[in-house]
Amino acid sequence: MSNTNFVRYDAYKDSGVGWLGEVPAHWDICRLKELSNIQNSNVDKKSHEGETHVQLCNYVDVYKNEFINVSLNFMWATADESEIKRFRIKKNDVLITKDSETCDDIAIPALATESLDGVLCGYHLAQFRTKDKTLLGSYLFRLFQSKSYGFRFVISAKGITRVGLGQSAIINSLTPVPPLLEQTTIAAYLDTKIAHIDRKIDLLSQKAAQYGMLKQSLINETVTRGLDKTVAMKDSGIEWIGEVPKHWEVQRIGTAFEERSEKVNDTDYPPLSVSMGGIVPQIKSVAKTNNNENRKRVAVGDYVINSRSDRRGASGISIYDGSVAVISIVLSHRQSFFGKYLHHLFRSYRFIEEFYRVGRGIVDDLWTTRYSVMKAIEFACPSYEEQEIIADYLDEKTAQIDRIVETINSQIEKLKELRKTLINDVVTGKIKVMK
Repeated sequence: MSNTNFVRYDAYKDSGVGWLGEVPAHWDICRLKELSNIQNSNVDKKSHEGETHVQLCNYVDVYKNEFINVSLNFMWATADESEIKRFRIKKNDVLITKDSETCDDIAIPALATESLDGVLCGYHLAQFRTKDKTLLGSYLFRLFQSKSYGFRFVISAKGITRVGLGQSAIINSLTPVPPLLEQTTIAAYLDTKIAHIDRKIDLLSQKAAQYGMLKQSLINETVTRGLDKTVAMKDSGIEWIGEVPKHWEVQRIGTAFEERSEKVNDTDYPPLSVSMGGIVPQIKSVAKTNNNENRKRVAVGDYVINSRSDRRGASGISIYDGSVAVISIVLSHRQSFFGKYLHHLFRSYRFIEEFYRVGRGIVDDLWTTRYSVMKAIEFACPSYEEQEIIADYLDEKTAQIDRIVETINSQIEKLKELRKTLINDVVTGKIKVMK
């Protein structure tokens, strides 16, 4: 496909569909039910005695993977014979997310690139098996990915606490249909171009991740060893730190800080979010507890960390007076510390790992570290003046890295937007793919 190019079609017509506008004159507009067999799965994740063991392609499998094949780790469940017959997955089936917590996650598609014996379409998904003489699964998959077509399903979803697509919204969706040969050309072209864009995104993402590791390595090294590489060192006696400059003082959290456990409300003390970026005013997109009268007070200069391991890295020195959820640990310092130094120290990878290592819980990736345990953690600290020098150095160096990562992420976002626009314009006939 290296010699593939695109231009405008020779002639267009009004599609009669407001969101679609003009389409190539020789394309048809059909309801989806005329082009595909459509069914909503009712196969749940439970296992029942007397039923056959099967594997399920579930919501998350579709949401996280564009292509469904044997490489995925499907869960096991059971199904009766009628379910096995109806919902088995065949090559070129298209699966979409039919129900979700938010509208934005509706109609996310995935394409089955092979038939999967013993694998069924799971609950909360709709399954499309196109009629080969009119519509290709590979084209329908890209059509669902397009901004114009996919958005029609997003705005059609109904619900309050959970939204879902009704059968009518699915089967009556007006769909642009090129001739089969054009569908084949479109699908093949997009497969090639999207794979090329995705490779660029992947390489840039790897580059950003490498800079992220460089940043963490720089912070870890500097907050535990300082800036003077010639200074005499000593064994700190702290496993997670190792050697530190000889003149640094080893302390326990409980000696240097005290827990602030005062309970307040979020009317007198504005709600704050404990985020990966530090302590910030309540983020609107982040769920906040409804227990508005049972929050912990935070004062300017306090160190706050989310005690749950699934929020690993969410911490920082607060520059605000306010309140946080009771799941957070709030520390006020008994001694004089340079705030920005503590910000770097307590957000360093080594400290974060030590903090969550001493936690307790039921599952490995979700447990809580309490202050009663945290206060025994030891750390090494230089003089106030050296803290200030280290913090200023790290502020400068990490800001440089952040700017590089920001540039890389901007390039990634542009490629993602190009990806969306390309898919949309090709499958809706705005541009013509030619060999």
